[in-house]
Amino acid sequence: MSSSPVAIEPQATALAHHPARWWLATRPAFLSITLAGALLGVAGSGWPAIQQHWPLALLGLLLALLTHAAVNVINDVADHHNGTDAANTARLFPFTGGSRFIQNGVLSVMQMQRLAYGLFALVIAGGLYLVSLRGLPLLLIGFAGVVLGWGYSAPPLRLNSRGLGELSVAACFLLLPQGMAVLLSGNWLPSLLWASLPFAVLTSLLLYINQFPDREADRLAGKWHWVVRLPLTQARAGYGLLVELAYGVLAILLWWQLLPVTAALGLLTLPLSLYASGQLWWHAAEPARLRPAIIATIMAANLFPLLLAVALLLA
Repeated sequence: MSSSPVAIEPQATALAHHPARWWLATRPAFLSITLAGALLGVAGSGWPAIQQHWPLALLGLLLALLTHAAVNVINDVADHHNGTDAANTARLFPFTGGSRFIQNGVLSVMQMQRLAYGLFALVIAGGLYLVSLRGLPLLLIGFAGVVLGWGYSAPPLRLNSRGLGELSVAACFLLLPQGMAVLLSGNWLPSLLWASLPFAVLTSLLLYINQFPDREADRLAGKWHWVVRLPLTQARAGYGLLVELAYGVLAILLWWQLLPVTAALGLLTLPLSLYASGQLWWHAAEPARLRPAIIATIMAANLFPLLLAVALLLA
């Protein structure tokens, strides 16, 4: 694959004056993982809280999606400045290599920056309103989410370049369901925190596997995440270890009865994760053949919290 635009990527000729370009620049197809995580938090809050505070749930969900959208846009800006997206010739669009809006001339760097700042401004304004209703716990969760989301790629933190990307993503999605629960119930819910642990690990796997096609471009740009730091054979094994961690944690939580037995529904996603792990093991050095593994990883990470949400509502 060349560094020039390919047919499926956004093209300036088609989108340069189309209003939808602002929405598409946020990579909306990938916001589903935040929707799923937020729904896990809503379900964990219980039927009484949902029935009483459903307008707050809708607002909280909207702000979570806007935060993820802002993070996607600022990530594109940061990866333009460090040069990784421009240098990425092995990208698997739309999964890796960024949105290509800057590289293909759909939006300028300044326009993308303004879009990110505007989205973050909306998040902060809406978040402060919700904090006025729920207080300090929600403020801490929201502040952590915005800082980690921004700092994942943007300077001065550049967490992913320092090998902290997976940890920061896991932390965000560990806190997301809890934030929704605090919003709806006013309280921290330890059982929901337990349920969110394997979900957080599976979400970090999205980042991890996407870094394989981007590996060489990221290395040139100085993005020293673990897929770059480790030899390829060790990096591919890391995916399998994280899969074992995610489902091992779920099994332990079930065994210790920290989650209801219905939470075993989450195990239905294990075949997807195992399939992705096997595909990565055989094709880690062949980025063009990793699309099925990436899709399976996305499916597992999205379905897992939805299955747990159903499990918590049935318990």
